[in-house]
Amino acid sequence: MRQTILGVFLGLIFAGVGLFWWQGTAKVEANAPPPPIAEELGPSPEILPITDPGKMEGPSPPEASELTREEKRFFRYDRNRDRKITRNEMLSSRSDGFRKLDTDGNNLLTFEEWAVTTVTRFDEMDTDGDAELSQGEFAASAPKPKPKRPGCRC
Repeated sequence: MRQTILGVFLGLIFAGVGLFWWQGTAKVEANAPPPPIAEELGPSPEILPITDPGKMEGPSPPEASELTREEKRFFRYDRNRDRKITRNEMLSSRSDGFRKLDTDGNNLLTFEEWAVTTVTRFDEMDTDGDAELSQGEFAASAPKPKPKRPGCRC
């Protein structure tokens, strides 16, 4: 009995909400302006308007400076972009080949092997001994390009 009364009550509520919504929509549509006629729309939306800017001039777009190969290599090590490579930056981003660093050839790279090689290389690169690499000092340490092999003459 309770379910029947509850069902009738919910049905009346849904019917009232639906009737209210239907009447509200009908009133808005009755007062809506008529759709525009094709001639009133103006030119076709496919045609873009053309304006004469006259002597107006906007700001010039920013120019991206292209980094040279050496600058890209330098900034791989210079993490804080202060244009100087410290010993810590060099040690933290060192990525030489494993075989070059493994001095005893046991296929295990100890921290000592890695640190000694890195510190030695850093000391060789730091010609003025100020414990920082300038861009010139870093550029002098660039690896030599490998000679190109002749292509296949098949």
